[in-house]
Amino acid sequence: MTDTRSTSRHRRHRPALTVGVPLALTAAVALAYGGALGLSGESRANAAAAPAVPASVLDAADGFASVEALGQDGTYGGRDGTVVTVKTLADLEKYATAPEPYVIVVAATIAMDPVGKEIKVASDKTIVGAGTAGQIVGGGFFLGQGVHNVIIRNLTIRDAYQGIWNDKDHDFDAIQMDGAHHVWVDHNDLRHMADGLVDIRKDSTYVTVSWNRLSDNNKTFGIGWTENVTSDLTIHHNWFRETEQRNPSTDNVAHAHLYNNYLQDVPGTAITTSYGNYARGGTRMVLENSFFEGLANPVTRDATAVVVQRGNVFSGTSGRNESGGGEAFDPRTYYDYTLDSAADVPALLKAGTGPRTTIGTAAVAAAATTITVAKDGSGQYTSVQKAVDAVPAGNASRVLISVAPGTYRETVKVPANKPHVTIQGSGASRKDTVIVYGNAAGTPKPDGSGTYGTSGSATVAVEADDFQARNLSITNSFDEGANQGLSGHQAVALRTAADQVVLDGIIVDGDQDTLLLDTAAKDRLGRVYVTNSYVAGNVDFVFGRASAVIDRSVLTLKKRWDGTSAGYVTAPSTPADRKGFLITRSVVNGDVSAGSFFLGRNWHAGGDASLDPQTTVRDTTLSAAIRTAPWADMGGFPWKDDRFAEYRNTGPGAGTASADRPQLTDSQAAGQETADWLGGWTPAAS
Repeated sequence: MTDTRSTSRHRRHRPALTVGVPLALTAAVALAYGGALGLSGESRANAAAAPAVPASVLDAADGFASVEALGQDGTYGGRDGTVVTVKTLADLEKYATAPEPYVIVVAATIAMDPVGKEIKVASDKTIVGAGTAGQIVGGGFFLGQGVHNVIIRNLTIRDAYQGIWNDKDHDFDAIQMDGAHHVWVDHNDLRHMADGLVDIRKDSTYVTVSWNRLSDNNKTFGIGWTENVTSDLTIHHNWFRETEQRNPSTDNVAHAHLYNNYLQDVPGTAITTSYGNYARGGTRMVLENSFFEGLANPVTRDATAVVVQRGNVFSGTSGRNESGGGEAFDPRTYYDYTLDSAADVPALLKAGTGPRTTIGTAAVAAAATTITVAKDGSGQYTSVQKAVDAVPAGNASRVLISVAPGTYRETVKVPANKPHVTIQGSGASRKDTVIVYGNAAGTPKPDGSGTYGTSGSATVAVEADDFQARNLSITNSFDEGANQGLSGHQAVALRTAADQVVLDGIIVDGDQDTLLLDTAAKDRLGRVYVTNSYVAGNVDFVFGRASAVIDRSVLTLKKRWDGTSAGYVTAPSTPADRKGFLITRSVVNGDVSAGSFFLGRNWHAGGDASLDPQTTVRDTTLSAAIRTAPWADMGGFPWKDDRFAEYRNTGPGAGTASADRPQLTDSQAAGQETADWLGGWTPAAS
């Protein structure tokens, strides 16, 4: 069947931001790693139109939700409205049903009363969980006829199940749409409801469902309940696990674009999937680069439906796997998109679906006490340090220091008696706001009292717990080549000596000893979570004794001052009873020679033999710059006596298990996840 339906009601729209996980990895594919650290994917849709709204809620929908049609220019939710934080059912319902636009940040677990309640969401709303804190229990959301421009994002919606597997009496859905348009459902965890997890009904259209985790359910994802063939839907990067039917069932959809989804039926569990993707009625479906594992009947179509398959992987499947019926459509007629390799989909979606700690957190920060900094005098202060000085000692709640675009040549110290501080660039890009200075370990202090030493050379020093840095660059500009006569070239850009530190969406740039992740004392815990960030350097450029996770980030290898290529990524000095450094789901790359960099070496600071340095690098893409034997001794201590390992890395710099390249077993890797490192702390904005 040829697609003869007119496209005159569509206007092609390109999303301003690549949405999904990992953002750092997406950017890394396109970057040439040089000294300029040029970054892509930084613009935010229509940011100038709504300067009061945090950047994190300006993410643009992709797929059909991004298309201009029916009088709506894409899907941006409550971007133009007020940001509110809710922790009660009454407040959630108040703002979700209001006629005005709102960004509604859900910062607690909210139980529906009565069970099965579905809040009737009005148009122009963003409902977003604050990190992983936003949960809806025992009910969900309903979008009725004509409701449009709604984003439901980063929530866990769960547990309306009433004890009857094939329940005909309790229509308790997580998200139901009846005649809505321009809706984006993204990065949610949907599970264990009495009826559907997502039901898109009665000609609802221009909907994108992306990066969700759907599990433990019977009638999972139904589309249709209409005789009309008018709906346009995009369903991508969703993980269906232990879902019996409707995965999805797609009835009478004019344009159904399904790509990079992962459908998994695990053997030996209580739930058996009866079928996977099902095209019914007059549906025209394009199904691309998805991964089907262990399913019966992975792809089914009615005789009246059209299914075009491209690039899918079927592992351990059986039964119906169908395509044909004619021509479908070209999704690129309506929007641009990028396919991930189907073989990569399971690992990508296991890591990236569901709520993210970094989504919605900036909106929470907007509700905090705010101090503004601007070089041109338009803020409360012209210096970042002066803004820190203005934070009261012993402050009990979040203080946001919002720093306007510009270059701030200064050193900044956040002292231990000023916790709960966020320093956040207010520009559209992390490159717009730069804090930079050029001290090195051997730089003489101006008062003649000696030199700064390594830790004292930091451009930004953080000694306060619960600190966050977002959307800015921190640089040490010390020029090794111009200072060859100086003894002590270690030059720290950022030093943390605190617990519960979040570094989100930043650049940390230097050469030797760029990022010092430390603790306040040897017997003190110092947990750090680095995400969606770039760290650049050459010698020991991530070092210290903190328990730190570097997640979905790019570690950029730089040449030395004389143009040579040689260095070490990490130098942990971990106490024996602590976790060290975990680099996960990241990229290690740079414009350096092949085989010139070690992943790390064991730093027994001060010759302390009681230390047990640790670095684990897992699920990470390694460039050819990494040596085949990637670990090195330091200070006379053999690295093999300490804790260095890899797991499931990829890329030309990855290698197989050997005496010089320890690899974790699957069971060992299960105990070396982010949660194990952070020890009960879930990073999120306060």
